Amino acid sequence: MVQFFFFLALLLNAHLFPLDPITQPLQPESGPGGTDYLHQNVIFQDFASQADGYWLFEPDDPKPDSAHVVVFVHGYGGYNPMIYGKWIKHLVRKGNIVIYPRYQLNMLSPHPDKFSENVSKAVRDALSNLGEAEHVRPIVSELTFVGHSYGGVVSADLAINFKSHEIPQPKAVMLCSPGTGRLNGGRLESYAEMPDSLHLLILTNDNDWVVGDEFALKVFKEATSVKQRNLLRQFADEHGEPPLAADHNQSYSLDTLFDSGVHNYTAKRALRISTEDAVDYNGYWKLLDAVLDCRRYGTNCHYAYGGTPEQKSLGYWSDGTPIRPLEVTLPDE
Repeated sequence: MVQFFFFLALLLNAHLFPLDPITQPLQPESGPGGTDYLHQNVIFQDFASQADGYWLFEPDDPKPDSAHVVVFVHGYGGYNPMIYGKWIKHLVRKGNIVIYPRYQLNMLSPHPDKFSENVSKAVRDALSNLGEAEHVRPIVSELTFVGHSYGGVVSADLAINFKSHEIPQPKAVMLCSPGTGRLNGGRLESYAEMPDSLHLLILTNDNDWVVGDEFALKVFKEATSVKQRNLLRQFADEHGEPPLAADHNQSYSLDTLFDSGVHNYTAKRALRISTEDAVDYNGYWKLLDAVLDCRRYGTNCHYAYGGTPEQKSLGYWSDGTPIRPLEVTLPDE
């Protein structure tokens, strides 16, 4: 009987004084994905009235004389930069110029076959604009593309066909949940012509019911000349609160400061589902930061490639349990 009352007391105590909730890690203070920012402000300008227009993001406070360029290619219908705004802000405050091509006039126009043409026109115009005295001077020797969903398909195309599109050669490309779903416009028959000097990361999500991983696998398997390429898969983890999903739009990171005013279906969905969490800090943001460091300076390569613990880790829950790590496929596997 004494044991019964002791057990009952434990249950009551657990109810009255619950354990601390298990939470996600905060953004790291330094390193790839971290808060060690070089600039405090972002200059945001709109040149996107047409389908081949763009939004421009430049670092400020302090304003640098020059900066490397990242082209951020949104997913289908994502022509409102607020959808990925916090990732863009992170990139710019780390010291990058970000060009965000519009490439769609609306959800129905133009046809996907025109997407790459519009993106390349936006890049050419943005680089020309950046040549004016009032802007941060662009460094294009290590031009990088990051593309989500259909933007990943466009980025893969331009990694091969940069000459015909009259843009500088992309030196690094990061494809996030790339694919076309039921559409096929803008896809190449083969990605075997990707330059061997390219740095290529391809990220997929375990519960991506929008495009799946068919396109990602196609690019990874066909781009055999690219030795520095990794295929990564992200998994859901419900160990703590809030849980981490592994859906098609994990790369969303909403920031209404960059709201273009276009609230189509994609933007409204982002307003509902966008999260900023460990998959951002220790996944997408970390990996792209590391790719940029590796390409430009030869540093932090082990955070971007090779199936290392640093590459795969998404951090730890507050009780010390590792968040389910990324799964990595290397070229020789």
